[in-house]
Amino acid sequence: MNTLPRISVVTPTKNSAKTLGACLASIRAQDYPQQKIEMIIVDGASEDQTLTLAKRYRAKILENPLQTGEAGKAVGVKAAQGELIALIDSDNILPTRDWLRRMIAPFAAPAVLAAEPIRYTRRGEDSDFTRYTAMLGMSDPLVLFLGNYDRECLLTGKWTEMPYRALDAGDWLAIEFEPHELPTIGANGTLVRAAELKKMLGEREYLFDLDLIYELLLKKKWKIAKVKVGIVHIFSGDARTFARKQLRRVRDYVYYSGLGVRTYPWHAPTARLALFALATITTVPTLWQALRGAVKSKDTAWFLHPLACWITLVTYSWGRISATFSEGPLSRKGWKQ
Repeated sequence: MNTLPRISVVTPTKNSAKTLGACLASIRAQDYPQQKIEMIIVDGASEDQTLTLAKRYRAKILENPLQTGEAGKAVGVKAAQGELIALIDSDNILPTRDWLRRMIAPFAAPAVLAAEPIRYTRRGEDSDFTRYTAMLGMSDPLVLFLGNYDRECLLTGKWTEMPYRALDAGDWLAIEFEPHELPTIGANGTLVRAAELKKMLGEREYLFDLDLIYELLLKKKWKIAKVKVGIVHIFSGDARTFARKQLRRVRDYVYYSGLGVRTYPWHAPTARLALFALATITTVPTLWQALRGAVKSKDTAWFLHPLACWITLVTYSWGRISATFSEGPLSRKGWKQ
């Protein structure tokens, strides 16, 4: 027990009561010494039962005046006392009691900087949209066409299409990436060495997962562990929530890129963007993908795929346009999980 590292779980919240209880319960249910788990809730002025739940599960509560998830993560990481920091969102659930023990195992190797689950866990009781994104292996169908996803995708049989070198260590893969060719790593259950993350974050007000991993890999040839476990991500209950989250994603990206605080040199190849737009507008390719997925998984949630692609195309287009008339990121007023 004494050799197990202390883990600081950082969870930003904003009216997250709908999912937070299950998230925190799954952490407290871990077969891991509870005195070695520091649970930090960084709250953006919640008006529901979020703080009541945080207190019930004995979490440390900090304030997040900027209210965005990235700002909350920065506050939480700066305050964390653990040797490892677990970035677990309020809509994440750890699916097994041995999840933390399996996730920390790669850190016995000094070259490992971070570890993240290799897949999303699909549960029958979850909404169609949540099951769909779990099987797709990503919450953004555009990423399927770009190939820069970071969880197992049922359609492709891969966990990413970005170039990498891998060594199979049994329960996890030791991955080497080129810093300029990264998948969308760093969220939904990612564990990172605290000292390295804190040093790179410095006094910044926002923690953008991918950007900091990128900066850390520029400094040193770290390995990223892909652990052969899943994590539940309750992404969306309906089309409206899905659309709102997609709009938030693009509006925030445009705004923070304009401020110069985003550092990963992300760009989407024009040909792949055009392929996504064409496949979405004509519908036949996305419907074919949905049929393939439904046959493989025996789950009708796949038939949301054409709709999800349409929502993404429309919200991303509108988000880019509306961002030119906006002076900030998408408002969090009235936001709830």
